[in-house]
Amino acid sequence: RPGGGPATGAAGPPGRPVLRPAFRPVTIRTARDAVTAAAQYLKWLGFGGVRRPEGQDASGVDLRGPGVVAQVDPTTRPTALRDIECLWLNGLNESAAGVFFSLAGYARDARARADALQLPLFIMDLTGTPQPINDPADTLIRVGPPKR
Repeated sequence: RPGGGPATGAAGPPGRPVLRPAFRPVTIRTARDAVTAAAQYLKWLGFGGVRRPEGQDASGVDLRGPGVVAQVDPTTRPTALRDIECLWLNGLNESAAGVFFSLAGYARDARARADALQLPLFIMDLTGTPQPINDPADTLIRVGPPKR
């Protein structure tokens, strides 16, 4: 899925694939590594200025950047429906795309809601390479972030 080719920067017209260099993963040993890997992946997808917010707030958002909010679930239990809905609401509040990364996968109802909300879901393995697990994630990889 994540592929090679020359970098082009911004996404092309809808449906037109974006070419980018191969993703360089960050090995995951700690929760902080998982957030770092997700940040690198968001940058690879084309989201610029991705950073970890100062002083984590109660929103659960681990990463922010122009046009994107992302959450990383480094736990060993599947991500719950509430986490998906909270990220989606944070994205609406900031007029930003929400993207979710999980090490343990997603509860069935959480995945169904993410599909209905068109929220990209990625699962991460310990090598630090996120894999898309729904159509919105596949689309994000293929065409890059929405134009702002």
